[in-house]
Amino acid sequence: MADLSALLVIDVQSDFCPGGALAVAGGDGIVSGINALMEGFDAVILSQDWHPAGHSSFASSHPGKAPLEVIEMPYGPQVLWPDHCIQGTPGADFHKGLRTDGDLILRKGFNKGLDSYSAFFENDHETPTGLEGYLRSRGIGRLTLVGLALDFCVAWSAVDGARLGFAVEVRRDLCRAIDAAGSLAAAEARMAEAGVRVV
Repeated sequence: MADLSALLVIDVQSDFCPGGALAVAGGDGIVSGINALMEGFDAVILSQDWHPAGHSSFASSHPGKAPLEVIEMPYGPQVLWPDHCIQGTPGADFHKGLRTDGDLILRKGFNKGLDSYSAFFENDHETPTGLEGYLRSRGIGRLTLVGLALDFCVAWSAVDGARLGFAVEVRRDLCRAIDAAGSLAAAEARMAEAGVRVV
């Protein structure tokens, strides 16, 4: 039953592309490749960071703190970010060149007090987004991930997918990383340990 495949397009949004509030270098350079890849899958799912204003992951919500500082939240360490992907703003829109005619758009990070890197769980590792149930009900067992950023939302989604029993691969050529303070090496190690195939 679960032999169908899905492409998960992670957070290819304006704020994560050059000129955006949390730009990932070369983030717009993967768009045409992702579009071309979509035809080869039984389902295409796009995730969208969708934060309310004043989200707890924003450095601006913590007086005296700067972006990329790490604070302790009830659910564990949290990197603080510039304000980004605020609901209904142009920065939260998908990159204008990205095909969005997939099967599902999954919005995450809308809980004001809890960040959500992974497309499967919020950052407490307990609160599900509903993606697992959707994939299982569609008979999907194989996942290919692309998008932004490799060392945060892509890696967390890949690791969670593998832990849930999906066969997961990440197309490195169709991802870009932030690589803050060794985050890329750490993410690569976590993906390898979880059995994620990086190609």
